[in-house]
Amino acid sequence: MRRIDLRGQHLDAASLRTVVPRADVDVASALAVVAPICEDVRARGTAALRELTRRFDGVDVPDVRVPAAALARALEELDADVRAALEESVRRARLVHADQRRTETTTRLASGATVTERWVPVGRVGLYVPGGRAVYPSSVVMNVVPAQEAGVASIAVASPAQREHGGLPHPTILAACALLGVQEVYAVGGAQAVAMFAYGARDEDGALVVEPVDVVTGPGNVYVASAKRYVQGVVGIDSEAGPTEIAVLADDTADADHVAADLVSQAEHDPLAAAVLVTDSEALADAVDAALAVRVPAARHAERIAQALAGEQSAVVLVDDVEAGLAVVDAYAAEHLEVQTADARAVAARVRGAGAVFVGPHSPVSLGDYCAGSNHVLPTGGTALHTGGLSVQTFLRGVHVVDYDEPALREVAAHVVALAEAEDLPAHGAAVTARFA
Repeated sequence: MRRIDLRGQHLDAASLRTVVPRADVDVASALAVVAPICEDVRARGTAALRELTRRFDGVDVPDVRVPAAALARALEELDADVRAALEESVRRARLVHADQRRTETTTRLASGATVTERWVPVGRVGLYVPGGRAVYPSSVVMNVVPAQEAGVASIAVASPAQREHGGLPHPTILAACALLGVQEVYAVGGAQAVAMFAYGARDEDGALVVEPVDVVTGPGNVYVASAKRYVQGVVGIDSEAGPTEIAVLADDTADADHVAADLVSQAEHDPLAAAVLVTDSEALADAVDAALAVRVPAARHAERIAQALAGEQSAVVLVDDVEAGLAVVDAYAAEHLEVQTADARAVAARVRGAGAVFVGPHSPVSLGDYCAGSNHVLPTGGTALHTGGLSVQTFLRGVHVVDYDEPALREVAAHVVALAEAEDLPAHGAAVTARFA
């Protein structure tokens, strides 16, 4: 991994954001490819979905919906150890996400004047599960559980058709859907899946095959991210997820082999995956390089990992001390941030820029990917500065219910009129005074 030496420099946050590496992913440019795909799906429905699946996935799918029998069979044939792991992942995720539920609150402003905030789940969601270089049943869990805990009544999942599985999504993904009780699953991938959810899809006779959704969530490649940008406003989205990122803030108390293992674990996702080590210990940086030299060639996906670690998006950043390191990781705002320092809990409590924070030597990112109970659908590309990860809140809408009686309205009427006149909207004031004519 290349090195960026910031020792002796005192850079502000804006400067740090230009110095710390980031994957070069141009979501805007992908719109030129994605827009006609989305419009084709909107215009031609299932005919377009079948044609696009043949083009991109190399398989013909006569019916885009996965049969119930295929879901049941996938769960029945699922490896027992994988099933047990998924069940535990679901159990822990339910515990964490159940605690995210919001309660109705009523504020009494005066006698006869209340505002109640109700939290209402969206009616229907479309959850996307990637199916490219890897298989992600864990993403089924991370998308479905918060939607269920929010009380969403209608949940649909889409994942790419796999030629080697007869045009169905990967059986482990189907098994995870069945395990969670999701019966509406589509063998559709990429931008076309996002468009299908946003616009719905009709068959050639005009019959509605896929109902449109209110919210689309889930990670994917640059084309999925671009499609989500394209349909945003037609539907809500969680975020435009880019390549995965791990940053590790470490000092000389960290175990170099643990750090190396964690960098490798995220680098195996994608050649564009970002792995960043921020440390005030040059000795640790050297030891991590030595550990990587052993671990990378021995890894199953060695070529992919080596590309990611050698890419411009990955680096070792040397800083003067942990305080300076905190400034770097806050400016970078990684999807995943590990804190492996002395007094790691206290250091982690000061972090402001991260999708998720993993504290100390026994909380690796891969734990969060599967069984920590936290959600692994997280903001990337620096968006953790203003966006949180997928949660129950993603699927809830806050609705204010205003309930004033006549004396309460009379008490505030003059203020309404004054503000309406100040904004040159006198009919607003008249709508109040008309009640007291």
